[in-house]
Formats: sequence, structure tokens, C-alpha cells
Amino acid sequence: MTSAVLSPEAPAVIARRRPQARAAYLIGAISIGVIAIMGAPIVLSALASVKTAADASAAPPHYLPTALSFENYAKVTRFQAGLATYVGNSALVAAIAIAACLAIAAPAGYGLARFALRGKEVAFLVLLAPIMIPYQAILTPLYLDFAKVGLVNTHLGLAVVHTILQLPFSVFLMRSSFEAIPREIEEAAVIDGCSTWQRLTRVFLPLTIPGLVTVALFAFINSWNEFLAALIFMNQDTSFTVPILLVSVRAGKFGAVDWGALQASVIISIIPCLAVYLVLQRYYISGLLSGAVK
Repeated sequence: MTSAVLSPEAPAVIARRRPQARAAYLIGAISIGVIAIMGAPIVLSALASVKTAADASAAPPHYLPTALSFENYAKVTRFQAGLATYVGNSALVAAIAIAACLAIAAPAGYGLARFALRGKEVAFLVLLAPIMIPYQAILTPLYLDFAKVGLVNTHLGLAVVHTILQLPFSVFLMRSSFEAIPREIEEAAVIDGCSTWQRLTRVFLPLTIPGLVTVALFAFINSWNEFLAALIFMNQDTSFTVPILLVSVRAGKFGAVDWGALQASVIISIIPCLAVYLVLQRYYISGLLSGAVK
């Protein structure tokens, strides 16, 4: 048998690697702890959603169900207009908001990133200014304006509100995505005779798919979870969205809170957001990093 011979530099290399390994283990342990803290509420909600009514309202609470029961999900499914109606309303509003954000943010971001316009930095700051204003402050004047044009209690009107709330961030993200594309690609397109619109649609948009997907993902999640505007602008059961369902289904007998039905509706509302994020996460990460490195 032959024995392995270590080089004279091997002990020094091993000594240098030990701190790196300890740091990696420490980062891994911290990551696992953060994941556990962030995932614990979802796990507890999932467990509470399959409890019986007595277990869900027990004091002190039982973290594990004594018996599995799906009556809470059946109750949510049959609630008032039906679960499918609320999910369909939220999906419709989110789809309109996504389409509007993409249709407006992409050309706006392209113009701010590529056109030599006088005062475009000031215009960009003006576009970002609404982010610093609490959107609750503008809901009353929006409601009055929408009531005059017949957009109250319509999914189109609610989608317009969601678009207004999401648009500043969408323009910011698309501008960063367009700025990350090298100038040489645009110059080559100009030499080939592409017009401004052709450069946008045939050259830049295919290269900014991660940014477009990120805008769509943020618009979907924010529209799906938005509660206050939906509560103010919608006043019919058949027009309510999923966040309104969460508030309505919690009412139990004699003023009590139906915790089981509430947790079941929470889990149902989480599933679409989680599914969309898992499908689009690789575009989401690269889209957020667009323009970070020049």
C-alpha cells in the first residue's frame, strides 16, 4: 500500500479553510433559523385550518390538531357567493393590473433610460414621488372621481387603482432593466434600420424579460393582497376579492371569531401567490438585480 504524501503547503491551506468552513456553517445555521421563523406562521395556519371548531377556539390554544377536519375549507368554499367567485374576481383584477403596468411601465422605462430628454431625471423623481405618499390618503378623492365616471364597484376601477399604486415601482424597475443593456446592441439595431418602436419591441423587450416578469409578479402579489381599496370601492358580495373574504369569513356566532375558517381562507389565499412565485423565481431574482452592476 502507498501512503499519500502531503505537500509542505497543505497544513497552511487547511488552516485557511477552517475559518471559511466555520463561516459557511454559521451562515447556514442563521439561514435555517430565519426560514424557521418566517415559515412558522404559515405552518401554524395550516395546522389550525384542519382543526375542529372546538380545537381552533380552544384556550389556551393547541398547536397540533387532536383530530383532522376539513370542515373549515368546506365552509370557506360555500361562503356567501362562493370561493370560486372571490378567487375569480381577484384573478381578473390582478390580470388587468398586470397588463396595464406592463403596457405603461415598459415604454416609460425605455424612454427614461434611452432618450436624451431635457429634465428627464426630474421627471423620473416626480414619477417616484407617489411612493412616499400613503396611498390611503388618495383613496377618498379617487373614490369621488371614480363615482362620477361609473368606475365604483367595477373590477376595472379597482384594477386602475392597483395600477396607480404599483406604477412608480414598475417604471423604476423597467428603467433599470433597460439601462443594463449595452449601448452597442442599440447602435447595431440603428445601423440595421430599426425604428424606435422596432428597437423597443424586437430588441429590448426580449432582453428585459426578467424585468418584465418581476413587474408582473409584484403587480400580481400586490393586487391579490390589497385590501383597503377593495373594501372601499366594492360594495356587492359578488364583486368582492379574496382579502374581503378573509374579513367576512372570520365572523362566528355571537361576535366570536371563527379561527378555523379564517386560517383556511388564509391558506387558500397564499397558494396562488406561492405558486406564481415558485414558477417565476429565477426571473424574479435576475430582474431585481438588473442594473445593479455596470
